[in-house]
Order: sequence, then structure tokens, then C-alpha cells
Amino acid sequence: MGLTLDRALAEAILGIDTLWGGDVMNPSGTGRFIADSWFSDEALPKSYTDATAAAVRAAGGLSAGKVDHAAVEAYLAAVDLRGALDLVASDGSGQAGGRGSFLAGLSICLEVMWDLAMEALDRGEPVPYARSVEASTGAAPTPSDSRAMLEALGGLLGDAGYSPEESILDAADAWRRDRMVPAASIGGLARAFIAELDAGTRAHVMPSLPEEMHGVPRANVEFLPIKDAWFSGSMNYLGRARTADGRPLYDASYEINASLEISIPEFMHLVSHEVVPGHVMTFAYVQHLYRLGKVGFEGTVLTMNSRYSTLAEGIANNALLMAYGVTEIGDLPDRDLQIGTILSLLQDDAKNQSSYLTWNEGLPQLEVAEILRRDFLVSEERAGKLSGPWAQHPILGRMYLPSYRAGTDAVAAWRRNHDPAVILPALYGCSGLVDVVTINEVLGSDVPAGTGRRASGSG
Repeated sequence: MGLTLDRALAEAILGIDTLWGGDVMNPSGTGRFIADSWFSDEALPKSYTDATAAAVRAAGGLSAGKVDHAAVEAYLAAVDLRGALDLVASDGSGQAGGRGSFLAGLSICLEVMWDLAMEALDRGEPVPYARSVEASTGAAPTPSDSRAMLEALGGLLGDAGYSPEESILDAADAWRRDRMVPAASIGGLARAFIAELDAGTRAHVMPSLPEEMHGVPRANVEFLPIKDAWFSGSMNYLGRARTADGRPLYDASYEINASLEISIPEFMHLVSHEVVPGHVMTFAYVQHLYRLGKVGFEGTVLTMNSRYSTLAEGIANNALLMAYGVTEIGDLPDRDLQIGTILSLLQDDAKNQSSYLTWNEGLPQLEVAEILRRDFLVSEERAGKLSGPWAQHPILGRMYLPSYRAGTDAVAAWRRNHDPAVILPALYGCSGLVDVVTINEVLGSDVPAGTGRRASGSG
């Protein structure tokens, strides 16, 4: 019996994930990679359960410093990953309604991830940078321009008593040092911010969403410190905990790098991004919509490096503004919060710039790190990681790093151009699962990803 579309999706997504060293059943972000979730209660596919898959995961897949080629070749011989990808491509786009266009976009992204794998194995031609970026974001690659945000930030820092006349980087560093989050206080501060942000979400987001979403837990998350990670933090949506009668608990964890240098206002932005009304809430709503039969199987195994993940990053980077019911940074109620938000968005513009300078311009890591510090004011710790493990990775550097800015700008533009009662249900999947491209079918809009650049640090 041949694969159904849903089983082909499972085989393809977890197969690509395994090939790159991911393990979706690992509760920690140190073991996860491309597949962001698995909460359908369906049986795991062969591409995950085969003995050769376990060997690839144990060796780190294609993300390992030294790839175990024998393990990878044995895996590709045992699992018909190419056949699953072909079925998704042939059958996905023919599905009714918005599902067909969503799956067509997902197929484009999976094909690039496969071709990047073949490139890494010297079994295929190098994948053009532009093709990688266009697959995951729906837009051509462009460099980041921080000048407008730096101008707005300079004024705010000056008003706060940190003169940027000598160096805006020194002023931002001094402001950040004076407001640094103590590592021992991360858990308590996170809980306080979650409560405040959830209250703002109830006031400014929930009135625009269908009643059936109101009872879904938006922030069932545990904060966990993690040492020496190459990422600032990892939101791990689990979604597998159940009540005695089988209802989901919509559970997640958030692992935060214990060495992260972050101010309290930036930390609030991070909590809004990762939890509510950002990633945890977004994933919980997709799980609930799947349970209601309003989202297909693909919603249960969401992926990084995809047009959906670009939309999800855009929602998350606009989450603080949504919780306050505003569209512009200047309308946030506190100057420190405005400064922290601009610094946070500069970091995500730096992710795009790190990708562009590394893969489009071919600059060496140290030069990229210096540019990120100077032009985007990221900490030395962030500059090193964004120009190193992130940008140098053959798939994250070319597909994921550009997604933050692209999604942020698109969601900001849609929020400015559409009433909350229209845009918010679309963003959270209440009109069907959409991505950063197909959402325009729901909105009747033509705003593509990568547009709506922030003026004077707004949005």
C-alpha cells in the first residue's frame, strides 16, 4: 500500500530533520532541529523509527563537525525519503482550499533542504543563496539597513541620559549594563512578565479571536536554564501531555542560555516573542485547531526553514506590540521598553545581515561579527554566535536567519493595513493554516514578506 499524503508528510519532514541531525522527540532544543513539533498521537514514521535513523541522530547528521557518511548513506538506502518528498510535491498542491497552496510552499522549502543535504554530501550542485532565501521567506535576499532604527534609538538613549554622541554602541552597552537581568532571577522575572503579557493579550488580542480559542492555555511553559548553548534560547513546543480524559495540556518548555547578556526590557520582549502572544500561544492554537479538525496533519509537525516559520517569527517579533494593542514602538508606554524593543529588532536585522554578508558577500566571520556589533549593537556574545554557528551552518545560515526580518516586517505591515478583527485571526490560523505568502489569500492583500520596512524604529 502506498503512502497517504499525511504519512508522506511525516516521512518527509522527520526524514529531513533526521538527515540534518534533529530529534523531534527530544524535549530539549539541544537535540531538536528542523521539526518543531510532533503532537498528533499518530505513529512515528519509518524515517524516524528505523535503526539507521537512530544512528544518524547519534552522529549528529549533516550538522556534525565530522559527518558520519556511512551512517547517512545507510539511512538514505533504508528510507525512501526521496519518494516521500515527491508525493508531497505531487499531491500536496492539489488539496482543496488554502491547504493546497500551503503545502505547495512547504514542498518548495523541503526540496531546498533536501538539495542542501545533497550539496553537503557532494551529491548535488551548490544551492544558490537566493533560492534558499526565497524558499523560506517568499522574497529575494536583501541586506539589512539599520540607520532608521539607530537614529530613533540615539534619541531615546540621549533622553535616558546615555549620550550617543561619542558612540551609540557604547551608549547602548552602558544602558544594557545598568539594566542587566541577574541570571538567578530569570525564572521569577519570566513568570511576572508572562502574567503581564497574558493580561495584555486578553485585552488586546483575544477580543478579535473566535470564542473557541479563548479557553486554550496560552502560556503553559516551563523556563529552564541551559549552559553554553550556541543559541540565546529554545522554545520547545511539546504538546504531548494529556489530562486523564485525553485532552491536551498544550505544554512547552523554554530553555534560556545562562550566559545570555540581556537587559530587563529586552527580556520582556524575549518573553513576549517566545511565550505569549508569541510562539507558545501560536503553537497551542494550531494544536487546538487540529483537534477541532480545522487544520491538517501538517500543523502537527511544523518546521523551521519554512514559510510558516517565517510567519511565526513575524508574529513573535510583533508580539509585544500586540500585547499592548499598538502598531508602533513609539506608542509603547515606557521609554526603556521602547529602547529594549528597538535593540531586540536590531538583533533580528543582524541575523539577516549575518546571513547576507556570509553567503552573498563571502565575508569572513570576524569581519561579520564586527559589523553586527557596530551597525546593529548586538552584544559580543550574540555577535560571535550569529556570525559563527548560526551563519556558518549550511541550512540555518541560508534559510533561517533571513526569516526573522522578513516575517517581522510583513506582519508589521499587515497589522498597519488591516483591522485587528481581520489580521489577528489570520495570523493565528483561525482562517486555516497559512504562511508568510499564503496569508495574502485570506487577507486579500498583496503585501509580500520582506516589505513594510520599519521607519524610525517603528513596527
